[in-house]
Amino acid sequence: MKWQEVCDNKYLQDLPFKIELNKWGQIVMSPAKPKHSIYQGLIQELLNSLLNTGFAFPECAISTSDNVKVADIVWASDERLNIIENEDVASIAPELCVEIKSASNTLEEMQTKKDLYFEAKAEEVWVCDKNGNLTFFNKHGKLDKSLLVPDFPTSIRRRHQSVN
Repeated sequence: MKWQEVCDNKYLQDLPFKIELNKWGQIVMSPAKPKHSIYQGLIQELLNSLLNTGFAFPECAISTSDNVKVADIVWASDERLNIIENEDVASIAPELCVEIKSASNTLEEMQTKKDLYFEAKAEEVWVCDKNGNLTFFNKHGKLDKSLLVPDFPTSIRRRHQSVN
C-alpha cells in the first residue's frame, strides 16, 4: 500500500489509532490513550512557547527508508515548513521529532524510529517515557539537554495534577 492510498481510504479516516506503513507497505496501527495525547499537547504547547520561529505540530508523516513513520510531535523551521507543508508525506524530517513511548512500544522500535528520523535529516529526536520524562538525542548520541531548545524541561507534567 502507498501512503496516498492510506490518506484517501475512507475506512482508514478517523480511526482512534496512529497509522504507519512498514517497508512492505503494510499498515501498522498503534492505539492512543488519553495520557499519550496529553503529553503530545504539553510538548507541542511548550515547544511553540519556547521557540519564536518555526512551528510545532502533532502526527507528522515522514518518508523514511522503512516507508512512512508518524512522529508524535515535530518542530520544523520555517525553511522546512516551506518544503513539507503541502506534501502528502514529509520528504525530509522536521528538525525535531518526538516519540511518546506507550506500553505497546518496545525499546527496539523506539531505537529504529530514532535512527530512521536521523536518516531522514532530523537534527534531534526526543523520547518521552510513560512518566513524562524526556531523553534527548542527536545523531551522535544521548544529550543532557536539547541543543535546539535548551530551556525545554527534562520532565513534563500537567499544570494541575490531582493529588492522590
